[in-house]
Amino acid sequence: MANPTAAMLVIGDEILSGRTRDSNMHYLAGELTRHGIRLMEARVVADEAPAIIAAVNTLRASHDHVFTSGGIGPTHDDITAEAIAAAFGVGISQRADALALLAAHYERAGLEFNAARRQMARIPDGATLIDNPVSTAPGFTLGNVHVMAGVPNIFQAMVASVMPTLTGGAPLLSQSLRVNRGEGEVAGPFGALAAEYPDLSMGSYPFIQNGAHGTNLVIRGTDAARIDEAMTRLAALFG
Repeated sequence: MANPTAAMLVIGDEILSGRTRDSNMHYLAGELTRHGIRLMEARVVADEAPAIIAAVNTLRASHDHVFTSGGIGPTHDDITAEAIAAAFGVGISQRADALALLAAHYERAGLEFNAARRQMARIPDGATLIDNPVSTAPGFTLGNVHVMAGVPNIFQAMVASVMPTLTGGAPLLSQSLRVNRGEGEVAGPFGALAAEYPDLSMGSYPFIQNGAHGTNLVIRGTDAARIDEAMTRLAALFG
């Protein structure tokens, strides 16, 4: 059985403007790889409802899972929850269980549970809450879409909450060979080898070190024996 697939949707004007550097996609890719889920696509959209709705609907129809980050805070531009509800055609409201979590959190902190903070309890109808052990405000899962915060440590905590609920596949393995030759020199033989192993993914990644060109050749897959076999062939080609 093929491994499940996933896509990520990063939401936020701050990412597109260069104000904030996204690290969540890199983290998610590593966690999904360990869980046997293939991250196939990533997109970044602005804090605009039509863009979020269109992207979510396209991605959820094409992949087993969609992970979003950003736009579920207390400010006016945090519109992700409303956009997800619109994408699914369901209602949204301040839900009692989310309100209770947040109320208890702010009481412990000695802070007012004001109208802005209550906005973080807006959850689409039919969604399941995603636990947030860092700052309490929950994410949520609706269908195959997992909606999480953009702050990296909160995003990572939410990913940890979601992963045990997902069915993965065989762990995605990889091996690499570093060769002191440019891509143009290795492309032909490497491409021919890749054609012989259609069940494996092969990629080349050039580098320059001390003025010399080289290439890291990477073979990925779920069958360790097949990867070993292909790596032996690869080493014979460029050893």
